[in-house]
Amino acid sequence: MNDLMPTGDLLVATDQRHLIHPLHHAKDHANPKVFVSANGSMLRTADGREYIDGLSALWNVNIGHGRKELATAAAEQMEKLAYASAYAGYSNEPAIRLAERIVNLAYDNMAAVYFTTGGAESNESAFKFARYHWKRLGKPEKVKIISRRYGYHGVTLAAMSATSLPNYHKMFGPLVPEFLQVAPPYPYRWPGNGDAGIGAADAVEEAILAEGADTVAAIIAEPVMGSGGVIVPPPSYFPRLREICDRHEILLIADEVITGFGRTGQWFGLGHWGIQPDLFSFAKGVTSGYLPLGGVVVSRHIHQVIQDAPADEKFMHAATYSGHPVCCAVALANIDIIDKEGLVERAQVQGDRFRAGLETLLTLPAVGEVRGIGMLAAIELVEHKGSKAPAKGLGARVAAQAADRGLILRLRAAADGPPASGDTLCFAPPLPTSEVTLDRIVQITGESIQAAM
Repeated sequence: MNDLMPTGDLLVATDQRHLIHPLHHAKDHANPKVFVSANGSMLRTADGREYIDGLSALWNVNIGHGRKELATAAAEQMEKLAYASAYAGYSNEPAIRLAERIVNLAYDNMAAVYFTTGGAESNESAFKFARYHWKRLGKPEKVKIISRRYGYHGVTLAAMSATSLPNYHKMFGPLVPEFLQVAPPYPYRWPGNGDAGIGAADAVEEAILAEGADTVAAIIAEPVMGSGGVIVPPPSYFPRLREICDRHEILLIADEVITGFGRTGQWFGLGHWGIQPDLFSFAKGVTSGYLPLGGVVVSRHIHQVIQDAPADEKFMHAATYSGHPVCCAVALANIDIIDKEGLVERAQVQGDRFRAGLETLLTLPAVGEVRGIGMLAAIELVEHKGSKAPAKGLGARVAAQAADRGLILRLRAAADGPPASGDTLCFAPPLPTSEVTLDRIVQITGESIQAAM
């Protein structure tokens, strides 16, 4: 019977028998799109349909699909040195050159890179860097990690415990101890008339004082909260947070997994607010998703603490694929493209234009807010503009309508909070996406909202 089935149907049937997907639920996977090719900002499925990739796959295909330069970089490196251990005592040229390149692109206080295979592993590693740092300095009780509600940092156990989106916790608890969450800098949903930036930063300080600064290792914060709904903080937030961290001797971890490598119109997201973290995680855009790679970049101070360690306190953290030569070679080629084609600057200019297009949809009764920065944008849906009553369920219908019209976007479902929020449509097109395609995304989104209402 299978020999008579169309190729796409056979693939789906085999998929449903043998493949467990991220965020898996059988009902959600009843009619999957099986992607077979892609070019630029367009994806093609096994049934011959084309879709605009409105999210760069998963916020990560920064340079767009089908760039042969990266395939060539991978092939050439595989032919020369496909894999070698990067454990202490061994190294390889692509890892060395990539570490230097990233440090030179990063914040002025950064010194060295530890490579991982993705975002969650990067954040797990960052937590260990923070705890290691304080233990080396004779403060072993400084172990707690503060994060923010609506933050997303991955779904391995510690990263899941820092992630403050309850759906990720329900079937996998209990959470790892010593993780706690505070209010996010969410201007659209901030209660009262106060400054959400100052208020949310002060919420961090309140948590530090309640827990005791001598027990808190670090706070982890996305410069822009991506999966939580593209929440852009007010300008007051990060400068105030940096000052609080300095005063209480708390490390600031920037989760740059989504915001890194040009996505926001800066090489790294905190550049918009002129402050520097103590360490930051990255992944996604470093290879534009062409191969798995991530990492943690640490400051000169943290690096020196590692370098000065006695043998019995050495940094006993490791991964087989840390510093993988092929992944690092692809990352170098990817960064070359971002740099030579001016994609960081383009993200700012075209991002402003794209967001202005989305703002024309504010005339629709269900559109409560349009927000974003660079090539990151979101539309929060509401039941009523005046009360900001959250829309629940509408977003799924909009996403389905958009897919029918040839656009793939990301839905962040409504949450009860605090603060409560409505369904949110998220966008992160590839950085080279043409103006014609950006305008088409706006058009399809508007049509889809009206159809879903």
